[in-house]
Amino acid sequence: MTASKLYILDTNVLLHDPKCLYEFKEQDITIPMTVLEELDDIKDRKKNVSQEARAAIRAIDDILSKSADASEITKGVDIEIPITAVNSDMRLGQLSIFPDHELTARQGFLPDNANKDNQIINCALHLQATNPHRDIILVTKDINMRLKALGAGLKRVEDYRTDQLVSDIDLLPAGHSNLEGNFWDRVDDVNSYQEGSHTFHKVSQELLPDTYPCEYIYDDSEEFAARVASVRDEQVTLMDLGVDRLMQQNCWGIEPINVFQAFAMDAVLDPDLDLVILNGAAGSGKTLIALACALEMVIEQRRYNKIIVTRSTPPVAEDIGFLPGTEEEKMTPWLSAIQDNLEAMHEHDERPQSSVKYAIEKANIQFKSLNFIRGRSIQDAIVLLDEAQNLTPSQLKTIVTRCGKGSKIICLGNLAQIDSNYLTPLTSGLTYLVERFKDYEGAANIHLEGIFRSRLAEYAEEHL
Repeated sequence: MTASKLYILDTNVLLHDPKCLYEFKEQDITIPMTVLEELDDIKDRKKNVSQEARAAIRAIDDILSKSADASEITKGVDIEIPITAVNSDMRLGQLSIFPDHELTARQGFLPDNANKDNQIINCALHLQATNPHRDIILVTKDINMRLKALGAGLKRVEDYRTDQLVSDIDLLPAGHSNLEGNFWDRVDDVNSYQEGSHTFHKVSQELLPDTYPCEYIYDDSEEFAARVASVRDEQVTLMDLGVDRLMQQNCWGIEPINVFQAFAMDAVLDPDLDLVILNGAAGSGKTLIALACALEMVIEQRRYNKIIVTRSTPPVAEDIGFLPGTEEEKMTPWLSAIQDNLEAMHEHDERPQSSVKYAIEKANIQFKSLNFIRGRSIQDAIVLLDEAQNLTPSQLKTIVTRCGKGSKIICLGNLAQIDSNYLTPLTSGLTYLVERFKDYEGAANIHLEGIFRSRLAEYAEEHL
């Protein structure tokens, strides 16, 4: 029985999620030959996206190779449910390759002129004309391509949203929640106890119905602040922190300016948290706080042996080409933000440059490239991952799973500054990480609020 819908996948969908072929349920999928040509061109590029291209090609081959007859590939090959699927009773549709290179120009078609997008749109228009009984749907993450397809007369064009864990970036957990009034005025029954230097309070989950582990709670009294230690058996366990104690934290001469920075410092310094995600606008203090706390834990507290600093490397403007030197020397221009913050922390020293050099050597700060992280196992180290918003979920998974025994990872990012061509705030690896680790008691996510920058930078943010 023919499926009622036929989805035509654009190249960027396969690059974004190579496993997308299993996400359209019982409906059929077709991939234009032009898409295969684009994947073939991308797979040999010396960029991160080539890995996704090869993964997409393998996924297509896994399905089509089960057909012994080449003619079936253009008609459709049944997509078998993967062994790892949670729902084994799920029924999937068929996958086919459409030979759009055989199409000739006709009225209503866009001029191809070697334009790959136009060729894919023309393929969709042809299938719409020849299959009036079916819904022909072009799926692409390219906004302009969607507009062109609609303008050319294609009835249905969609974005690929299956992998989006939140429908709106405003719904992303902030990591902290402000309660109106005084928190203790709401509490009728509480079980308080001491563990080491910390005081814990068990309260009914009805007081905080939407809370989750490691969320910071504070009220309008400017005295109460706590972190959710666990949510179990309809009870919430709060670790009492207190606003005064949080604001008195000091790491490598850096103190929090507001309560959000205080939450961030508390999370980074807590040895029980394996992952800390700091996201916020430029100037909110993400890098400064992470670096100051890392120096404190490595040099003063000696809880870790080294600091590994890394980041994704998409250029903002035109690429300057190859850089000379060793791996660390090549990464230095990309990690100038770390150098800037080190200089800011030591600007009042008698010899600032000597102080910065001492900090780098004493804390064993290593600048590493993400390109060579696969296969590593990083032990007893703090990993500072800067510009995490430019990484895909797959890339972030690779990095997080490299952290071995005794290591802690701190992810820094700003979802308003994505430089990747294949990511949006909703599909960024940073968003993925926040949602996936929301219920993990060993991970904290803090959205830093408040911007502390020059008057010029603040004016530029508002008016440019």
